[in-house]
Amino acid sequence: MKESVYRSYDALPLFLNSNTVSKVLGVSSSSTYELMHTEGFPTLRIGSRMVVPKEQFIQWVSAHTQGGGHQ
Repeated sequence: MKESVYRSYDALPLFLNSNTVSKVLGVSSSSTYELMHTEGFPTLRIGSRMVVPKEQFIQWVSAHTQGGGHQ
């Protein structure tokens, strides 16, 4: 597993692209691509581009973390 290059949510941009999501989660770009196409993941489509709103990403991570909410 790759190590995240981010140490704080504060360092994240307002909208995350797939490369940023990959770096934050410490996963491959192909894993990120699959995740961004998963129902329930907070992806916003703008034309053919997909981005993830920072606040919704933080909520998603919290909800999908063991002990952090329902799955």
